[in-house]
Amino acid sequence: MWKTIVYTLILSGCIACQKNQMKTTFNRDAIPPVAEKKEHLRTIHGDTVNDPYYWMYDYFGKGPDSDQVIAYLEQENAYLDAVMSETTALQDKLFAEMRGRIKEADESVPYFKNGYYYYTRTEEGKEYYKFCRRKGSMDAPEEMLMDVDQMAEGYAYYAARGFVISEDNKLMAFGVDTVSRRQYSIYVKNLETGEIYPEEIPNTTGVAVWAADNKTFFYTSQNTATLLTEKVWRHTLGTPVEKDVLVYEETDNSNYIGAYKSQNGKYIIIYSSATLSSEMFYIKADKPTDAFRSFQPRVKDVLYNIVPLEDRFLVLTNKDAINFQIMETPLDQTGVNNWKEYIGHRSDVLVEDITEFKDFIVIEERKEGLVQLRIRSLADGTEHYLDFGEPTYTAYTAGNPEYNSTKVRYGYTSLTTPSSTYDYDMVTHEKTLLKEREIVGGYNKEDYQAERLYATAKDGTKIPVSMVYKKGMKKDGTAPLWLYGYGSYGASMDASFSSNRLSMLDRGFIYAIAHIRGGQEMGRQWYEDGKLLKKINTFTDFIDCAEYLIAEKYTSADHLYASGGSAGGLLMGAVVNMAPDLWKGVIADVPFVDVVNTMLDEDIPLTTNEFDEWGNPKDPEYYNYIKSYSPYENIERKDCPNLLVTTGLHDSQVQYFEPAKWVAKMRDMKTDDNILLLKTNMDFGHGGASGRFDYLKEIALEYTFFLHLEVIDK
Repeated sequence: MWKTIVYTLILSGCIACQKNQMKTTFNRDAIPPVAEKKEHLRTIHGDTVNDPYYWMYDYFGKGPDSDQVIAYLEQENAYLDAVMSETTALQDKLFAEMRGRIKEADESVPYFKNGYYYYTRTEEGKEYYKFCRRKGSMDAPEEMLMDVDQMAEGYAYYAARGFVISEDNKLMAFGVDTVSRRQYSIYVKNLETGEIYPEEIPNTTGVAVWAADNKTFFYTSQNTATLLTEKVWRHTLGTPVEKDVLVYEETDNSNYIGAYKSQNGKYIIIYSSATLSSEMFYIKADKPTDAFRSFQPRVKDVLYNIVPLEDRFLVLTNKDAINFQIMETPLDQTGVNNWKEYIGHRSDVLVEDITEFKDFIVIEERKEGLVQLRIRSLADGTEHYLDFGEPTYTAYTAGNPEYNSTKVRYGYTSLTTPSSTYDYDMVTHEKTLLKEREIVGGYNKEDYQAERLYATAKDGTKIPVSMVYKKGMKKDGTAPLWLYGYGSYGASMDASFSSNRLSMLDRGFIYAIAHIRGGQEMGRQWYEDGKLLKKINTFTDFIDCAEYLIAEKYTSADHLYASGGSAGGLLMGAVVNMAPDLWKGVIADVPFVDVVNTMLDEDIPLTTNEFDEWGNPKDPEYYNYIKSYSPYENIERKDCPNLLVTTGLHDSQVQYFEPAKWVAKMRDMKTDDNILLLKTNMDFGHGGASGRFDYLKEIALEYTFFLHLEVIDK
């Protein structure tokens, strides 16, 4: 009965969209491409479905239809260029405007570790940055450890990560991806001679973990087809990569794995984690050839993480605690039977993370949707909270590698406060602002208003909504409102500042975030109520937030816009099917819209890791439920809102063929003359452009799409 209700709810459609047909400057004479249909029957659980666009599953030039796929994507790009041809002036203006707010020659707040201050700096006109350090003092001579601007020359995409320094400060390991598939090669640089060693370790996560001997490091490799993290290896400098030693292999293809060094530097830890369970393994950092030992073998539905202190381990776990609690256990007795309560479970507070120091711990908690930082003395257990003083914000610990410090560094931002970095003295309780991001050209936060509202979902649940707008907005239903959502993986979409977004606020847009179920803003249950067989809540919450904002006269359907990316793109696809009359325009970035087919194909990157999030459609119950909301499966012959869909040819998270198929089918089925555009970036992947300015062109395109629909052309 429940499946029938859900299926009816999603597929019942709506009255054909009756949008305000205001004139825009889009070129409507352009002729959209028509993708060829080829019969492909999918039969499972007695259900047969014809998927005429399945041929787009090409796997990057390896299939028989590779030339046809590329040709189709290029035709869609050409169509977008033609439709948007008369908007180039505004796109250029927005790009210049957003770039103009960036302080091009800038420097990050330095952090101290093992005798050196480390920082990055950027130069005028350069897309990337320099990674540098100074010994002992910021007045000491600069050592440039990596000139990413120089190394990126000649590449359409260049991403460097890792930058892990050996304990003797002489070597640096780092990872490089030049394809945008998140497949990194690891290299090692001698910081005394400047030489980059000849050994290259391909197909890794890009992060190395140094042992205490300054010649051994550990790294995680990926399956080249599925991109699953499957193995952890030990490498010794000067030895062939082919001789590297396998120290851990994950046999459960639903788990993510990786390695890191503890904050106190004493342990190297391997984690293996799925949505519902995890396991940790460890060795002493000064004994790199020891076998890794399980801290506590994995238990169904139990997640845990470990924090080594001087005299014990702390364990952050959901065992008997849906919102997590902190346990403690002796260094030599790590099994669950030895765990004792340190900070108990609270039904109204989610414990998210712990940052450890020699004498203090900082606990990141979430209460009523907002992050709290709780400072606790390890000596006597006294504790206090930091006060942030705004109705909606983001706070997080960041850049705290020095274990012996009595200062915790944290980041802070809100919808009206630019990203800021603070040091907080845990002994004196003194707070020091180290840097607030400069908005070139000036910015006055008093010109803008932030609010925190609560929409009521159909089941009575209160859904938080964070919003910001320029003061003077008239609450009469005529303001354009851009509603953003995500709602998956327990990822909380906290309110933060965007200098780019000022271009929309200054043109009269309200920006709002719907903190829908499937995230973790209101605690772990918030996540549990928005995944697997409760996934429908994510979509109906977003619709209920939209209807609330209309009812409260912040906007109306003629002025309401929505966007989301990746799993948020799935959200966009679902709400377009379920309530197309609500939206004037929708942007779906790298959208996960072909959920049934993707989750049935275990050769697609990351599929098996996702079973605990969406369910495995090889089970009839999950197949029917996923099929009831999957955007691609539920396209009907009816009107749809204006849509801009983006993807990247090299996307490793959501393969390009999902949005390509979705757009092709929607173009064939929709009954309106609203705009439907597909933009495929032929050089980049899931995260878009790698340079700090290049990505602004993509944002300018998306902003222009909304602004022209709203007939704002200045």
